[in-house]
Amino acid sequence: SRYYREVLPGEIVKISRYDVQTLDVVRRPERDPSAFCIFEYVYFARPDSIFEGQMVYSVRKRCGQQLAIEAPVEADLVSTVPESATPAALGYAQKCGLPYVEVLCKNRYVGRTFIQPNMRLRQLGVAKKFGVLSDNFKGKRVVIIDDSIVRGNTISPIIKLLRESGAKEVHIRVASPPIRFPCYMGINIPTKEELIANRPEFHDLANYIGADSVVYLSVEGLVSSVQESIKARQENSHKTQKFIGKIGHCTACLTGEYPVELEW
Repeated sequence: SRYYREVLPGEIVKISRYDVQTLDVVRRPERDPSAFCIFEYVYFARPDSIFEGQMVYSVRKRCGQQLAIEAPVEADLVSTVPESATPAALGYAQKCGLPYVEVLCKNRYVGRTFIQPNMRLRQLGVAKKFGVLSDNFKGKRVVIIDDSIVRGNTISPIIKLLRESGAKEVHIRVASPPIRFPCYMGINIPTKEELIANRPEFHDLANYIGADSVVYLSVEGLVSSVQESIKARQENSHKTQKFIGKIGHCTACLTGEYPVELEW
């Protein structure tokens, strides 16, 4: 049979050809909240994954709705770069009362951009990677929802492509906060110098990437989007929860607050 349950923090599981057994759950010290990687929700996980009793797709949609509350804009349509930010874009569009419209389609015959040997080839790769559905946005003000802008290389040729194909305005809304710090827990985040949020260009990011405006989701907005339904479920459960405010998520790459003491 298939095994779809999440492995709990500290749980030791034995999987054999016959069954799946929990051997033990190593308890956390009472006062420590867990520190589940918040970027799993934003970017890494498949949208149909279920973490902490909630579907990643639903969390991403809530992030888009929260982004619409924090950063609305006068526009005609909402779209995304196919396809990881689609749930957030749908949430944003729904909350703003704007139509969600496809502006790009994926060209399935082109390789991955990140393995191109240099920046120029990477950017050319981006332009070749997508077909432009220009009838859908010619003469219109477009909001593009992205899930994260890490280096800023990928989005800029896309904005150029949309403008050249007739978009009147291109506004970028990012459904996660800027990544500013390295991850010491095993995620390979680019160096501090490479992260756009730490570069001087970040202060005029819209101009740097060629957009009419750029706004990221706040850290509080992300945390509330992730924790909303966990809290609701905790409050509904009959067990008294001592640490309702202590649901733990690691936001170290966004805030620099690490869940463990660094020993160097």
